[in-house]
Amino acid sequence: MSALAAPNEVVTRALLRQVRVPGLAKPAALITLDNGFDHTKPNTFGPAGLTSLDEAVTAALAADPAFIAVTGKPYIFCVGADIVGLPALADRDQALEIGRLGHRVFARLKDSAVPTFAFVNGAAMGGGLELALHCHYRTLSSGAAALALPEVSLGLVPGWGGTQLLPNLIGIPAATQVIIQNPLMQNKMLKPKQAAELGIADVLLEPADFLERSLEWAAGVVSGEVNVTRPEVDKDMWAGVLYFARQTLDQRLHGAVPAAYKALDLLETAKDADFATGTAAEDEALADLVFSEELRSGLYAFDLVQRRAKRPAGAPDKGLARPVTKVGIVGAGLMASQLALLFARRLQVPVVMTDLDQSRVDKGVGYVHTQIEKAVSKGRMDKGTAAKLYGLVSGTVDKGAFADADFVIEAVFEDLNVKKQVWAELEKIVKPEAVLATNTSSLSVSAMAAELEHPERVVGFHFFNPVAMMPLLEIVRGERTDDATLATAFAVGKQLKKSSVLVSDAPAFVVNRLLTRFLGTVFAAVDAGTPLEVANRALDPLGLPMRPLALLQLVGPAVAYHVGGTLHAAFPDRFSVSENLKRIADSGQPIVTDDQINDEVAKLLVVGDQPLTEEQVRQNALDALAQEIRLMLDEGVVAEAQDIDLCMILGAGWPFHLGGVTPYLDRTGTSERVAGKRFLPRGAASLR
Repeated sequence: MSALAAPNEVVTRALLRQVRVPGLAKPAALITLDNGFDHTKPNTFGPAGLTSLDEAVTAALAADPAFIAVTGKPYIFCVGADIVGLPALADRDQALEIGRLGHRVFARLKDSAVPTFAFVNGAAMGGGLELALHCHYRTLSSGAAALALPEVSLGLVPGWGGTQLLPNLIGIPAATQVIIQNPLMQNKMLKPKQAAELGIADVLLEPADFLERSLEWAAGVVSGEVNVTRPEVDKDMWAGVLYFARQTLDQRLHGAVPAAYKALDLLETAKDADFATGTAAEDEALADLVFSEELRSGLYAFDLVQRRAKRPAGAPDKGLARPVTKVGIVGAGLMASQLALLFARRLQVPVVMTDLDQSRVDKGVGYVHTQIEKAVSKGRMDKGTAAKLYGLVSGTVDKGAFADADFVIEAVFEDLNVKKQVWAELEKIVKPEAVLATNTSSLSVSAMAAELEHPERVVGFHFFNPVAMMPLLEIVRGERTDDATLATAFAVGKQLKKSSVLVSDAPAFVVNRLLTRFLGTVFAAVDAGTPLEVANRALDPLGLPMRPLALLQLVGPAVAYHVGGTLHAAFPDRFSVSENLKRIADSGQPIVTDDQINDEVAKLLVVGDQPLTEEQVRQNALDALAQEIRLMLDEGVVAEAQDIDLCMILGAGWPFHLGGVTPYLDRTGTSERVAGKRFLPRGAASLR
């Protein structure tokens, strides 16, 4: 154990007490996991924490209880291994030892002759969920924040029994979703109801009296009054599901995420192998992955999303923020309607939309109502909440409705003159302290505000589509934006549950500027004569969430052409305007459908006779990114390279296994070759 001592471990203690439960002759042993902090610092397991749990189980068994139950501190069950300590492991043997220690301790609950229960009262992830899976029975609070086995997103695998227990509990299709698919979908979490429906929990209970009801339910199981039945797992489909999953990984990741393939191998083992063999395979896989570049990048990305995103660099004192009691939205199109629903749901204040005519307004409000109805029909929203939202969102053609709004955001046509006209008109209507926010994706916030009487209250508030799902919010400070406006923008972003990054007023800000340079380089290869298929495959080794042409289709060729034009005007030496892209936009046809290139669109292109290889296209794209990022940092578009990576992870789905953009450029030597130096210190997101 001494070899595994983690000097900086925040130890999660396993606190044992005896609990009398009505109907049982003997008391129950209740083990509560608690690291001594509130819910903002969740329980985790390091070597000392596992030792504490081991000792608690020993003491519990010695007391001959009616049953043993494990639960967590308020709002938190356990979020898994203490990953902060992973980089401190000195060698592979230490990695093997930490895996074996967790398996040995958790297995005591699985192999216990005394019934064991997990009372999952709050968030349960990674090793925390695996601990629960080792117990014979599980209750789950409907108020638990999230449940997941997120290891693959970091470059690891569930290493304490998850790959062996879960598929044999809920079946291989659902287990593959939880262990592989969800982590690769921006680390998607399970809600308690979903987890219960999958069969991860035996019963879903309300949070108000969760512990009491869990003890009651457990007593019923022990006494025989409650019969727990679980559907039989169909093993005939095992091979077919894993074959399909492997094909999907090949098509999407092209071998770029070793952890995902290791997880597939472990799931295959779980079909027929005994538990000891399966967990030994987990130990070996974990030890291999702990010393991989992907894990170091994954840990770096995890830290960005979990820590840096919560403390935005450069954000002013939150005490300067003004209260927002009413929101105005200029426009009633799709983006504006999405914004209206988001603001109403998160801020719970009146939201009013305006547009040029009543039919557009009615369409926008109708969209909001339809989305609310869908949420109710799918059980994602109760009728009381729906009724409240119906009352909060309204529409009118009279901009006078904005007179008492505290925060007004425009989502109109992406044209500087149009936006300037909107603000000139609204400034005469809104109160002096109202914040004026623009959802522009590429235009200058400073230019938009230049002719206003109060330009200091104009701020960029750039969302990403789809608004409800994409977590990034680029908050743009114009030349004259004041701290109170900026603080209000950050406060609103937090209420909207977005991760906000402060960016300066530079053309296309961060994500769109980099994606435009990236796509522009790929499309320049097409213009030169590179076949669309070759250009589209060129970035496959990176394992990006989608290929370049699919990304172009998602952005929209017309939008990409427009943003490209804005950047060409600002930086003509680096951003070109492709006439082929204009031809595609004008055609109105999709360039790809289900990753298949549209031959009719391909025929529209006018190309040169200097085709590039996949490797050349890929290196050109990476070189362009390295150059643009170095220029953006020199210009002060963001505070540090970490903010670039955070933006690309949250706004463009850049994979965790790459650590965002800059770790990959450092790791491949591209940053030093193109920009003269690394973006990050050695070891920050890499082994060396």
